[in-house]
Amino acid sequence: MAAHADSFDLGGLKLSPGEGRRLDLDVSLGDFDFGEEHYAPPAQVPVRLDVARMVGGGYSLRLRFESPISGPCMRCLEPASPVSVVDAREVDQPGGGEELTSPYVDGDQLDLHAWAHDAFALAMPAQVLCLPDCLGLCTQCGANLNADPAHAHEAAPDPRWAKLRELKLE
Repeated sequence: MAAHADSFDLGGLKLSPGEGRRLDLDVSLGDFDFGEEHYAPPAQVPVRLDVARMVGGGYSLRLRFESPISGPCMRCLEPASPVSVVDAREVDQPGGGEELTSPYVDGDQLDLHAWAHDAFALAMPAQVLCLPDCLGLCTQCGANLNADPAHAHEAAPDPRWAKLRELKLE
């Protein structure tokens, strides 16, 4: 079983320049809210963290994991659990400028929770769906179209002819 770590002390690895280490850890991603709907990944997600010490100081980091997220389908409101795959990289080199400064590294401390949360948010699908081709709900009556793809309603009469329907022919 991997150790739980929401933050990680990179300095504790005592890596020499050019040396690297692969770690298997568990991290909590936190929940996500879209509109008024709540989506939750598992409480703990196993992640693989690759850490390499760079020549001249700093770290090269790679984070990999996959996780489902559970919540209502954005089309039909049935339960959905799509799986997203994350492969994120960060570089933190002191004095390297904005492009080489990671917002998740402070000195030798890595904020693994924030990095995993942000990387997962970027890897998630734009719409959380129960099925890739979810048909959604009927716009007239709210019936789930996945349960009855042939569901249909009679076309509404043309409102321009409404006065003719009031005509009484006796």
